[in-house]
Amino acid sequence: MVALRERRRTMAALNAERDNLEAHVAHRTSELQAANDALEQQVTTDALTGIGNRRKMTAEISAEIDRALYRAKAEGRDRVDTEHSGRWRYTSGMTLHIQTPLIESGALAGAAGQQVWLKMEALQPPGSFKLRGIGYACEEYLKRGARRFVSSSGGNAGIAAAYAGRKLGVPVLVVVPETTTDRAKELIRREQADIVVHGASFQEANARAMAMLEPDDAFIHPFNDPLLWAGHASMIDEVAQAGLAPDAVVLSVGGGGLLCGVVEGLRRQGWDQVPVFAVETQGADSLSQALAAGERIELPRISSIATSLGARQVSEQAFALAHSHPVRSLVVSDQAAVAACLRFMDDQRLVVEPACGASLAVVYGQAGELAPYKRVLVIVCGGVTATVAQLNQWATSRK
Repeated sequence: MVALRERRRTMAALNAERDNLEAHVAHRTSELQAANDALEQQVTTDALTGIGNRRKMTAEISAEIDRALYRAKAEGRDRVDTEHSGRWRYTSGMTLHIQTPLIESGALAGAAGQQVWLKMEALQPPGSFKLRGIGYACEEYLKRGARRFVSSSGGNAGIAAAYAGRKLGVPVLVVVPETTTDRAKELIRREQADIVVHGASFQEANARAMAMLEPDDAFIHPFNDPLLWAGHASMIDEVAQAGLAPDAVVLSVGGGGLLCGVVEGLRRQGWDQVPVFAVETQGADSLSQALAAGERIELPRISSIATSLGARQVSEQAFALAHSHPVRSLVVSDQAAVAACLRFMDDQRLVVEPACGASLAVVYGQAGELAPYKRVLVIVCGGVTATVAQLNQWATSRK
């Protein structure tokens, strides 16, 4: 009996030990499964993170290569080597602006065999000549280390700055006044720029933009920057390359950036005596009034519909050039500018703003001042903030 009881006790102890062992195995199995699940989750997270990091790195490398390409072009080199590309990348022909057509216009031709040539800057990708100077300035500021562009124009300059920033891979902030049209804001946003609306006028928006500048920002002025003038001058280089030597140039004036660039281009070609007819609309004629007063004056307000010419004070450089270069100031009405836009749309199948229509109005009107010149070059500066519907509305309301 004693032996039987001993065997039973031994069996009970063995069963208890077996139960404990099974419980321990089950616990360890559970721990191992949990660890395995955690490991799989971590591997998946790491893999996704790795993919995201690789995509980010690829984008950064691509942007770096693009910036290197533009820097090389700005420095006059035709190729660049980057540490990531591992090979030469060519930059020949890479510019933000395009070489625009130079065409002779029969519709605008004057009497007695006068030729009228159109430099079609309205065909620049953002729709105006502004891209030449602003694009060149953005490239230069990028080369100097700028990490963001800040503009204060709610018009074509702001649109051009936004376009340049997108093409260069640089963020852009555009501060616009409250008077900026919904269409202009839509066009700026389309170029992926940030917009801040501030103030009732350009002056207030400009002051706000200046106050928002950070150390790595570059301020892109709408018209008052030597880099802009150098960029705008390239359109005259193209005219010379096409074999045309104009006897006179007709262009529109707002703040004077286009005037400064064209005069710089003329002088670069040795055409120092070629007169420039600087055209404004009534109510935005800051250059004309400044020349009449003998000093730079500030208009109390802009009353013209040609808001792209709406600089209340012309730049110092433009005012100085009006005295050192043969510049002739002309002023036309809003009605004449709008009528010229509509007529030009019929003649050339192209929509431009009244700011551009001001120059066209002078030529369409066969201005007597142009009569002595055989080859007249007209800068069709363009502009995209006016629609056909607006032009028709202005034409009707101002009859």
